[in-house]
Amino acid sequence: MRIAIIAPGSRGDVEPYVALGKGLVGAGHLVRLVTHEDFEALVSTHGVEFWPLEGKVQEIAQSAAMRERLEKGSFVSVLRQMSRDAQDGALVLAEGGLAACKGMDLVLAGLGGLFTGLALAEKLDLPLLQAYYIPFTPTRAYPSFLLPELPFRPSGVLNHLSYRVAQQMIWQGFRPADKLARQQVLGLSPAPVLGPFNSSRLRGMPVLYGFSSHVIPKAPDWDENTHVTGYWFLEGTGDFTPPPALEVFLATGPPPLYIGFGSMSSRNPEETASLILQALARTGQRAVMLAGWGGLRATDLPDSVLMVDSVPFSWLFPRVAAVVHHGGAGTISHGLRAGVPSIVIPFFGDQPFWGRRVFELGVGPEPVPRKKLTVERFSAAIEQALTDEAMRQRAAELGSQIRAEDGVGCAVAAVQQLEGRFG
Repeated sequence: MRIAIIAPGSRGDVEPYVALGKGLVGAGHLVRLVTHEDFEALVSTHGVEFWPLEGKVQEIAQSAAMRERLEKGSFVSVLRQMSRDAQDGALVLAEGGLAACKGMDLVLAGLGGLFTGLALAEKLDLPLLQAYYIPFTPTRAYPSFLLPELPFRPSGVLNHLSYRVAQQMIWQGFRPADKLARQQVLGLSPAPVLGPFNSSRLRGMPVLYGFSSHVIPKAPDWDENTHVTGYWFLEGTGDFTPPPALEVFLATGPPPLYIGFGSMSSRNPEETASLILQALARTGQRAVMLAGWGGLRATDLPDSVLMVDSVPFSWLFPRVAAVVHHGGAGTISHGLRAGVPSIVIPFFGDQPFWGRRVFELGVGPEPVPRKKLTVERFSAAIEQALTDEAMRQRAAELGSQIRAEDGVGCAVAAVQQLEGRFG
């Protein structure tokens, strides 16, 4: 089959789809991945055809407006900014996607590419396969990733309703951009006011979930067409050579912490770095700090802290004592696979959901939202992650279970079942 994958977003958003695309290419399919210019090397080096979208997502994530909203930790505020950014890029995404999807048999998209993917599938009369790395199908078993913390345990009815609320929060934010793309580029009527969630393009199609059933079990009220496959890890770091400074740092002391916040921006990265350094000094711990898109930086670092620009998580995480991060789905998956505790400092979106899940599984301390992070709270979380032997044992066991899974292989097998119907 000829498959177009629509995958906008940060590296953590894009990488699972590169892994899935690589698996599909290995199974004999032609795969074209539509994403931002930033990720050409990431996509192309793994044998997947790269189709660039004009503009760089890193510039959006680092804008002053987005930094301010991320620091507040309000998902509604971030969603509004994302809606504005989406309108600016709607025509580019639709134009690039339309060219990329011509001649394809199937469109595949997750949350970031769902609405554009559905519009393109409608325009070109193609089926769309949903492929997510966060739960999005309504269920009574557990609440949506957008449900705020409540002082009571939601009932099954409220859990199910929370997914409908989440769908509308996301859809209504992106509806203006979707309408613009449909009318000005694709020549289509606007999607229904409540969204295209009942589109005929989705009927009878599999829904893939790229996370481990040991982390989030398949909901009992999901049908047999919904597959929890295991994580979609991008393998192939065997030829990675670490910078000499990192090799020396790891070899000359006990395993350090990993600390990094991915694409999460901050208006004052120096203040964040200062807080981290104070907590490390208080607990007497070493750390490898990832600068990341947030521009996290600190001058005159102590010898016990090494700052790096980029290191494959699959190589680094098994070599550290614990991972400290924002709770993005991609970083969560690598941390859990490594079998070490995770300290989650969520900013917004699905990050509080994953932080709570880590805590519920007993493989990390209770998450501390970024806006509530203090030296005292961070120090306490570090101490717990490093000294709670039961937690460390549970993390090791979960890591072993995840490493035994073949998420990409299971997802590819589900897609292969469509080969007789399309392509």
